[in-house]
Amino acid sequence: MKNEKDLEGYDYYNAGSAKIRVKRIKQFDYRMNPVRHYVTVGIIAACLLAFAGILFNAQILKGEEYALSGSTSVSTSTVKAMRGEILDRNGVVLVGNRPGNTVIFNAIDFPSLKEQEERNKIILSLINLFEKNNAAWIDELPIILDKNGKFVYKPDSENDIKTMLSEDMLDLNRYATAENCMKVLIEKYKLDGYSKENARKIASVCYQLRLNGFNTANPYRFAEDVDDEIVAYIKELNSVYKGVDVEIEAYREYYDGELAPHILGSVGAISAEEYADLKNKGYGMNDLVGKSGIEKLYESTLRGKDGERVVTTGVDGTTSTTFTKEVQNGDAVVLTIDAGAQKVAQKALKELCMNIPSMVSHGGSVVVLDCNTAEVLAAATYPSYNQNTYNENYDNLIKDEAAPLWNRAFQSVYAPGSTSKPSVALAGLEEGVINESTTYDCFYKYTYLDMEFGCVANHRTNHIDVRTALQDSCNTFFYKLGIELGAEKMNTYRQLLGLGQPTGLEISENTGVLDSPSYRASINQEWMPGFTIQSAIGQAGNLFTPVQLANYCATIANGGTRYSVHIIKETKSFDLTETKTEKKPEVVVETGFKAENIDIVKEGMRRVITNSYDLNRTIGKVVKCAAKTGTSQVEHNIRGEKVVLTNGFFITFAPYDKPEIAICVAIEGARSGSTCSPVAEAIYGYFYKKADKNEEKKPSQQTSTLLG
Repeated sequence: MKNEKDLEGYDYYNAGSAKIRVKRIKQFDYRMNPVRHYVTVGIIAACLLAFAGILFNAQILKGEEYALSGSTSVSTSTVKAMRGEILDRNGVVLVGNRPGNTVIFNAIDFPSLKEQEERNKIILSLINLFEKNNAAWIDELPIILDKNGKFVYKPDSENDIKTMLSEDMLDLNRYATAENCMKVLIEKYKLDGYSKENARKIASVCYQLRLNGFNTANPYRFAEDVDDEIVAYIKELNSVYKGVDVEIEAYREYYDGELAPHILGSVGAISAEEYADLKNKGYGMNDLVGKSGIEKLYESTLRGKDGERVVTTGVDGTTSTTFTKEVQNGDAVVLTIDAGAQKVAQKALKELCMNIPSMVSHGGSVVVLDCNTAEVLAAATYPSYNQNTYNENYDNLIKDEAAPLWNRAFQSVYAPGSTSKPSVALAGLEEGVINESTTYDCFYKYTYLDMEFGCVANHRTNHIDVRTALQDSCNTFFYKLGIELGAEKMNTYRQLLGLGQPTGLEISENTGVLDSPSYRASINQEWMPGFTIQSAIGQAGNLFTPVQLANYCATIANGGTRYSVHIIKETKSFDLTETKTEKKPEVVVETGFKAENIDIVKEGMRRVITNSYDLNRTIGKVVKCAAKTGTSQVEHNIRGEKVVLTNGFFITFAPYDKPEIAICVAIEGARSGSTCSPVAEAIYGYFYKKADKNEEKKPSQQTSTLLG
């Protein structure tokens, strides 16, 4: 039982036989505490007076001002940074920017998800408008209608299909068909009343709206680079196309779409995978990003940083603009490429490949390097493509068996044939196995162990020294020299000269294969005795790229210094007034070859020109040069039959007395190395023919004085 003190503050009530205890609420007695009473009343009165003052100020003293501000609208938008230009070594703009129209959906005015039927009407009306005018709109749904009117997945869209089936999107299992996906999309976006074709088109846009995170801060890009007539029509019917707006943006412009597309690369819409990696770097779902070549390699340099603009519109229609974040346009990238030489190289390569008779179409490449810096002056590939029609022709380009998208100059590898013989000659001279007077007899057949090897050179004598061996491309001389050196010793010198090694190129290249006993062991193959013989004449399993062969030639030409090949000269500010970075020539290896041995090899290469009637009267008339031809055989499957064709190679440098330029031409199915020489002849003509005729040649504009 509670004591008396515990029971204080409670009242008791009878409820039948039970007694209920209720806590007593004390009544506030103002008379007991008059000070508290007056303080409370004073606080309330002060608050009322303050509110009255605020209302008087707002409604009487500043009523007109507040009335105006009540009708003021404020909008914030992103100011897109312009990508930096890509220029050649002389300041010629290869890739720049131009203004264009982008049709977007603005979430502030566009019908909401609750108004899906209204959305569908606007979307279909826009699609019809564009298709009526043969204009493209962004259609990235990985589902198409086949010729039988069935929904099927778009070919080569595995990543897009995986994203569409994911839990965040349609939430279907990986075995779901295109028909399953469309059933979900039609139901989700209320498309039952539309034809299959129109339902698919509307679903494509609605799906992309969701995928791209469409909201007030993230507009949706419906179409890019839109014609002015379509833009005018959309603006005229702005009451019909609610939330559809037009922005002026900078579009990438390739001033000659056929010039060096494999090097310059392309830009495109950011993919879901790219966005996941780049969103923390300020990229949006609607941004463009470099996809290949220099555009991809120097994405962070070219892109720049977007700004932010706030536009305030008063009730009287006047506007004021404030930039809360200044836009920073991208920096320019200056290449080592000479645009004129590149154009000449591409034209000569194309003409030669198209005019060589053969059972197969010819592909080829040419690389031109500065002998004393390893700067890439030109690098052409055939067949090629046009950047300005790349997007619309992409499906055909990717299916073309001639592989026009493949960069043969940097990515293709070939058995180099006799072009590798100067490296073996240098190895023999440096190792003391031979000297300039050493001779080997050649009777057009050479027997090693139980194997017989041939020589098809046209010799004036059977006693062949090293200069004559290079001049006539005598196989027998190099068979014997290769046996004495051994495969590993030959490869030591090939490595020094950069064959089968990374060249240093900034963009993707193939390393190739330097065949050897250790390489064969790494792929679980046995090194056979005959491989050493074959390796000595550039066969066996040796596979080198044209750019490696060009740099190897340049290293011999300059006396034995191998430089890192590079295609970037410098980067500059957007307005070209400030140099940000500069690429200096980088020595990879000082071979240390004796000058007299280098000279012997160069003399043998010089004889390739002077002792050939055809070469001496053609390329030899343009500039004093040296060269080495080469061939290698490759097996092709033509209409089910195996046919052996011969690839041709031509490496050369000039001027002979003071080398400046090294060139490698590689033509698939060219039959002989000398067949490739017209491409080098055209390039030498660009650099030297005008000077030989005492004609004024336009001086190269230095990048330090580039014009804006």
